[in-house]
Amino acid sequence: MPDLSIIIVNYKTPRLILDCLASVYTHTSGITFEIIIVDNQSEDDSRDQVMAYYADVRWFDMGYNAGFARANNLGIQHATGRNVLLLNSDTLLIDNVLARCVRVLDEQPDVAAVGAHQLGADGSLRPNLYTTFNQMRRAFYILPAGQRSEDWLSRQLPDPQFADPAQVEWLSGAFLMTRPSTIAKAGGLDESFFMYGEDVEWGYRLGKQGRLLLLPDARFIHLEYGSSDNSKHVVTHINRFRSQIQVSQLLWVRKQYGVGAYLLLMAHYELLVPVVFAGKMLINLKNRKSPFLELDNQRMFARQVGIFGRFFWKTIFNRSGLYKV
Repeated sequence: MPDLSIIIVNYKTPRLILDCLASVYTHTSGITFEIIIVDNQSEDDSRDQVMAYYADVRWFDMGYNAGFARANNLGIQHATGRNVLLLNSDTLLIDNVLARCVRVLDEQPDVAAVGAHQLGADGSLRPNLYTTFNQMRRAFYILPAGQRSEDWLSRQLPDPQFADPAQVEWLSGAFLMTRPSTIAKAGGLDESFFMYGEDVEWGYRLGKQGRLLLLPDARFIHLEYGSSDNSKHVVTHINRFRSQIQVSQLLWVRKQYGVGAYLLLMAHYELLVPVVFAGKMLINLKNRKSPFLELDNQRMFARQVGIFGRFFWKTIFNRSGLYKV
């Protein structure tokens, strides 16, 4: 039995996986491991490219683009290691972090899962990554920019305080190590999630089995957006969400906090649509312009809210099925 099963989901990213695996083999020592790759119907030569260099990889085909949760669950089902690591294809290891994580799980049975700090491609620490549930929930509310709004939200949705500064409420699915025995108790990833949000929801259930630690001496490079195009989304104060991400996050809010919390967010977005249009029109009139000029940002926000609305009844009743935009 290997010490660790490393599960990587592939969707048309063979080059990234080759670089990722090269970093795993270069930097990992002192433990035994297996590599499991689950392919989400890439319909390319990903398997041939990877297997040409790493013939011992265990490769599984989903048969359709199942998203992150379902593909990882299949990998977990086939894992034979004492521990399991979810690892994104667009990641690179820079030292023997896997052995350190295995050691923590071996030596601290009260720890349910461990993760590592994310670095950018330039090696700098990625800032402002959420580690508590309420950090993320606060970002869902679109209020006037400024410290006053931030302070008010922090009072309404405060963060927990832990004795151990390394303890967090959830860990990024880009690098998350746990035990099969812990998964057996907590359950696998929720397969209603297509992409995003599934690791947050899983963190809630994993956290019931023990502490979740973001290890201070553990780091990895996360290139990000390996199998998705983020370049087309221009972030503004009101258009801060990508549709798939927020549909998934709204599903998480419904599952973890109930119908009321979900309805509050949806009402917030719906009521904001006329507000952002009226606000921009008033600014245009003040500047002696046509009120109907430069409303692209507002129209985009209205379209986003419309996408959220397509999943409204399904989310309200927490129906099973793939929440894919």
